[in-house]
This record gives sequence, structure tokens and C-alpha cells, in this order.
Amino acid sequence: MVRYTVKPERVEEHEALIRAVFHELAEKAPAGIRYGAFKQPDGVSFVHVAFISAEKNPLDAIAAFKAFTARIRERCDDPPSTVELSEIGSFGL
Repeated sequence: MVRYTVKPERVEEHEALIRAVFHELAEKAPAGIRYGAFKQPDGVSFVHVAFISAEKNPLDAIAAFKAFTARIRERCDDPPSTVELSEIGSFGL
């Protein structure tokens, strides 16, 4: 899980980059990943959740993801913070 806050004036640009990632994922349909990006009600805080079952992270092969991450710190007020989650239980994931 990754959390961060984007500068208000960069939200539209940031969302466009996220949409490009999902567009490319839909085209390539890599195996071994379930991924979602979410905007919180404040309009500037984002959470990304990825479940990776492949040996290598499929996002590493997505050009749009590379473009998204390349300058993310410039778009953020609070930089990305990654937390690995340990599953206790799940349904439908």
C-alpha cells in the first residue's frame, strides 16, 4: 500500500498519469497483479493498493507506470510512503 498527498495544483495532471497506467494495464493485461488507485475525500490524498503474486512486479514493465513514478515527488506535498501489509484474511481478493 502506498499513501501520499499531491499538491492541489497538480491533482489533474496526477490523475491523468494514473489513468494512463490503468489504460496500459488494460491493454497488456499482465498476470500476477491486482491493483487499485484511490483518491480520498480531501481531493489531494491518494492510496494505491497492489497485490502482486508474480515473481517480478508487472508494473515494472509498464511504460506509463515509469512515467507516473518518474517525477512523483515534484507533484507531492507529502511524498509516497510504502507499507507492506500482511494478510490475515480476505474475501474475493
